[in-house]
Amino acid sequence: MKRKHWILTAVALLALAGVLFWAFRPQPLRVEVTEVRTGLFESLVEEDGKTRVRERYVVSAPLGGRLARVQLKAGDSVQSGTVVAVLWPSAPAMIDARSHRELSERTGAAAAAVEQARANIARDEAALDKAQNDLARHKKLQGEGFLSPSALDQAELAVRVQTKSLEAGRFAYEGAKHDLAQARAALMRAQEGAAVRRPESAWPITSPVSGRVLRVLQESEAAVAVGTPLLEVANAEDLEIVVDVLSTDATRIHAGAPVRIDAGSGVLLPGRVRRIEPAAFTKVSALGVEEQRVNVIVDFDGAPGKVAPLGDAYRVDVRIVTFERGDATVVPVAALFRRGNDWAVFVLEGDRARLRTVGIGGRNAELAWVDAGLRPGERVIVYPSDSLQDGSRVRVARGG
Repeated sequence: MKRKHWILTAVALLALAGVLFWAFRPQPLRVEVTEVRTGLFESLVEEDGKTRVRERYVVSAPLGGRLARVQLKAGDSVQSGTVVAVLWPSAPAMIDARSHRELSERTGAAAAAVEQARANIARDEAALDKAQNDLARHKKLQGEGFLSPSALDQAELAVRVQTKSLEAGRFAYEGAKHDLAQARAALMRAQEGAAVRRPESAWPITSPVSGRVLRVLQESEAAVAVGTPLLEVANAEDLEIVVDVLSTDATRIHAGAPVRIDAGSGVLLPGRVRRIEPAAFTKVSALGVEEQRVNVIVDFDGAPGKVAPLGDAYRVDVRIVTFERGDATVVPVAALFRRGNDWAVFVLEGDRARLRTVGIGGRNAELAWVDAGLRPGERVIVYPSDSLQDGSRVRVARGG
């Protein structure tokens, strides 16, 4: 009886131990896995870019004056030679009663000078007539032998002197008339003010090219100086993209590299790198760090219909391809982690996770190119937790 009791007790204890072992044994870790595959790997430089028109024309005031209100609006189409703005002469400076009286008196003085010059001409004409008559008498007397040659010379000299005096009087008369016209113009301009605009005084400003108005820089009527920018005109569909990248990334970009452009429409537009500018510039990042940046100029690769919805200074996302390999062994970057100075992954072997060191040929935001340590078809664990160790039992989550 005692022996049977002990046997039952031992069996119960063994059952209890089994239950406890089953309850407290290490549970397999739930993991997500993905398959190593062969595919296209691309090394990218991803940055924000900004569109700009390739050729921009700034229409400026060719001379100082008063600008009439510009009727054009941003987006209006213009043709080469179309009048886009009109300049009028500037209004004269305001004058007080004293200045106005001075201009009036100056006009009267100029009119008197004209009359004086006219009187001088009449006097010189009379003197010349007398000198010519005297010369005629001296020639007759000299021919009859009653006059010396020196007296004839004196008469001829008198004619020449009076002729030149008459010419000088006529020039003085013309100058007096111009002075009178100038004085009258100054007085008339002061009296008219800015209210009178004669059509012949307008100076039209034309567009240098056919295109669209990008922006109106001076819309309201105003007095403008020489060279004042008035509006910008360009072909709004002839666009390029300027992307500022880190100078360290610029060394990996070459002219002609393919580019994918995301303008927010969900369709990636193709493009090509046209130029990497040779000079860098300093730019402060959002975190307050000074960075050396380089402008990369990108051209749209065809597809003019898809470029049309874009305009000048639109923001776009740009992905520049710096390297590509079509038969690369790739895994998600989420499967990689650092083990010392090497890269490593966990490979799924049965229900165990096995640590494996791999060689990385390149990475982008999503994929890594593995050039050593993995074969296509193997499954690796993505997003491995800190509790995962070499040889840990794992259970693949549904869908993994």
